[in-house]
Amino acid sequence: MLRIRSTALAVALLPAAVAAVLLVGGATGRLGGSHGEEWTAVRWAVVGGAVVVLLLAAAVAAVVVRARPALSPTVPIAEETAPDLYRLVRDLADRLEVPAPSAIALTPDCDSWLEDRTHRAHGAKSGGAKSGGAKSGGGMGSVPAGVSVVGRGERRGPQAPVLVIGSPFLWWMRVAELRALLAPVVAGTGPSVHPDIAAARRFVRGLDAAVAVAARGSGGVGKAGDTGRTAPVAALGRAVRRPALAFLGWIARLLLRGCRDHAAEMERAVAAAASERAQTVDYGLRIVAQEQVGLAYAGWDRLLTRVALPAWRMGRWPARLDAGVVAALTELSRRDRLAEGFASRLSERPACDLLEEPGLIDEATSLLAARLFHGGPSEPGPDWAPVDWGEYPEEVVDRKWRVEAARLHRVLDEQTRSSGPVPGRAAPHEGAPHEATGGQGPEPGPAAPTLARVVDRLTAAPGLAPTGQLGEEVAARLSVEVAREEAAHQAATRSTGQAGALTDPGAGPGGGDPWIDGFAPLFPLQPPRTGRELLADHVTAMVCCAAIDTAGAAPGLDWLDGPTLLFGGRRRADLAHPVLSLVEDGDAEPLRAWLGEVGVRPEKPVRLV
Repeated sequence: MLRIRSTALAVALLPAAVAAVLLVGGATGRLGGSHGEEWTAVRWAVVGGAVVVLLLAAAVAAVVVRARPALSPTVPIAEETAPDLYRLVRDLADRLEVPAPSAIALTPDCDSWLEDRTHRAHGAKSGGAKSGGAKSGGGMGSVPAGVSVVGRGERRGPQAPVLVIGSPFLWWMRVAELRALLAPVVAGTGPSVHPDIAAARRFVRGLDAAVAVAARGSGGVGKAGDTGRTAPVAALGRAVRRPALAFLGWIARLLLRGCRDHAAEMERAVAAAASERAQTVDYGLRIVAQEQVGLAYAGWDRLLTRVALPAWRMGRWPARLDAGVVAALTELSRRDRLAEGFASRLSERPACDLLEEPGLIDEATSLLAARLFHGGPSEPGPDWAPVDWGEYPEEVVDRKWRVEAARLHRVLDEQTRSSGPVPGRAAPHEGAPHEATGGQGPEPGPAAPTLARVVDRLTAAPGLAPTGQLGEEVAARLSVEVAREEAAHQAATRSTGQAGALTDPGAGPGGGDPWIDGFAPLFPLQPPRTGRELLADHVTAMVCCAAIDTAGAAPGLDWLDGPTLLFGGRRRADLAHPVLSLVEDGDAEPLRAWLGEVGVRPEKPVRLV
């Protein structure tokens, strides 16, 4: 990669060298006929071309050097908030005979790595990170640049990278397991401070950042005062900036393609060297720790998709996700024979004891997880409030079911107003007022929110409609309604992010929209739900509301499956098949049998929100 950088520099200097030879040869008379008009024109044409090439090369080099490399959003951990954790990492580095990481940060993911944060754009906020740390509550507005610990005056040589640790590891793993797991990662600090490796990585990151600047358009190169310019001047600036950025992106991508294979080989060699060095530290225990990595990943994925995601959709974010993964994995070990024996480890000291205030750090990483995986706001608010696990059934499960039941009845009301009652079927729940006036009176009001109404609307009438066709329109309307609500939520989140960018110019990389430049939902947990899936979820919610209001059921939380319905404190997991029979086949008999078994009265209205 350094050879490619030197080659690019040589290509940029080649026209200047040719121009210098022509100028010196003409001045000394070494070139025959160099004083003729033809030679003079050639000489000045080459000089002009060399100046243009040098200016373009200088502009590209300036952007590559100054462009802000992307950072993984993390929660910074100051040393005063985790002295034992810093001591463990330093002792591990001493045993491996490598430099200790410059800082530690947490990420809401089951992975750990080293990340270089010594760029001058990242060091601008180093003072705030040192003084604030995780005690500030994990304000996400400064997370991208808030964990660098290297100031401009301190950069005298290659600095050790930041150690990023997956937060589920701290809560699930024991101290010895965490030390064994981090050994190969910490061993990578040795190659990271090597001058040639550091320069090669810095060159690749600069090219990647330059490509991002070109892709963002004016992001990263514009100024805040540009918004007050007149329209002609702004149009002229755009006309000049677009081709310049296109040229910059082309050059950066060309160099990146040339570096790709070399960078992959270098990183493989670095990883192999770090792994070989780490074999001298807790090698046997590392095998056990790797088994815990797979188990933690499975529990973390189930917790996010089944438990956290419903809360995020309701405007609530669980404030103790890392503690929840321990409960989820303990439940998994109780159910699954393959996980037997893992729960016995819980008597040992957990790695989260290395933190002074694990609750605050868990809250910060939980908020960041909601930001990354769902795109929620960066700060808590009235419509984005934390929820404890004890309040989850009432604050999330019950409210989720009633919101979805209300949405389903709202869609049914709209369908009734637009198309009227289903032909050939009695409509005691929604058509009587209109029929009493002979069709000449005012439109009927909303029907009573009963489960019987939903079942009647989705049940296939013999000889009138193909099986399951009656739910197609309801499913389509539900999809439109949910998409409209999600668009409104994203617009509100986007406006919040833009307001934060106005008050904090460094909130987003390159000074752009922080919601787009790294805080969009980078890793959506699930693909968009189909109309049938939405309809099944809403019918299930309606059944659960009816069971709570008429049969004494209660909302509950299952650590592996999320919201659940409890009868007498015991979970009923046999509702899915009757609901699918109604939604997909138009057959209500399995659901009616289930309702009769548990004592639900479908004709009674339910409470909505």
